[in-house]
Amino acid sequence: MVVLSGTALLVGRHWTAVEAGAARLAGADPGWLLFGAAAAMSTWGCSAIAQQGAVADPLPGGRLVAAQFAASAANHVLPAGLGAGAVNLRFLTRCGLSVPRSATALAVKATAGAVTRGVLIALLALTGPGLLRLPPLSGAVVVAALLVTAALPLLLLSGRLRRAVRAVAADVGAVHRLPGRAAALWGGSLAFASLHALVVVAVSRSLGLPVPPGRVALAYLVASSAAVLLPTPGGIGSLDAALAFALTLAGVPGSAAASVVIGYRLLAVWLPLLPGLLVLAVLLRRKAL
Repeated sequence: MVVLSGTALLVGRHWTAVEAGAARLAGADPGWLLFGAAAAMSTWGCSAIAQQGAVADPLPGGRLVAAQFAASAANHVLPAGLGAGAVNLRFLTRCGLSVPRSATALAVKATAGAVTRGVLIALLALTGPGLLRLPPLSGAVVVAALLVTAALPLLLLSGRLRRAVRAVAADVGAVHRLPGRAAALWGGSLAFASLHALVVVAVSRSLGLPVPPGRVALAYLVASSAAVLLPTPGGIGSLDAALAFALTLAGVPGSAAASVVIGYRLLAVWLPLLPGLLVLAVLLRRKAL
């Protein structure tokens, strides 16, 4: 609520720029917007591939894709990650997996997503020099990080946690012993992050912005990674502000940055939201969740 309230105040303060951004989006190239919409729709298939890659057992393909569509909608009405996690956890248990194995599969998928996103940021940072600026670290922060790192091995020595870690490691090893599953996990995660970045690039191209696509994609990846720290539903407020700020650093004017954010939200969130909620209701009615 604090983040949403702050976002409302920020929007009100800069309403002129937001209004100009919406007006500018009305004259965008429809071809690029359709391309962005196609990229946004493809993310559900990539998410399904990555989820199958995180599980050694075969999952029903049609219901798996539908569950990812429903999970994306649930993720926009509940705190970030909670809606999608709940839907996928319920789906996996309905497919016969135990709750611990289902939770492990979700953790494996989330870890693969974070790693691939980091790799993309590292690669694209070469095309956007000066965009990534690390804040200065104080001595207290460094000492705290060292203490936490030193305490982790001690925590892992406890019997119950050690058994849990071994169970997770066994499931991860089982997945990576199957080349097809490992390729699905990492390939689907990489494609998922890339397609979301491609949606932002398509919106920027529809507006005729002269900023290189690599810098726009980097701005999105950095902003979406930072927005995870503020768990608002669907990243509302946190992702919008972070993306607008990152695009401004990348060289996009303020009103144009607002247009890109609005266009991305339109294609990736607002248009699929109602159909996604309907799919969620159907899956619940058919006891698939």
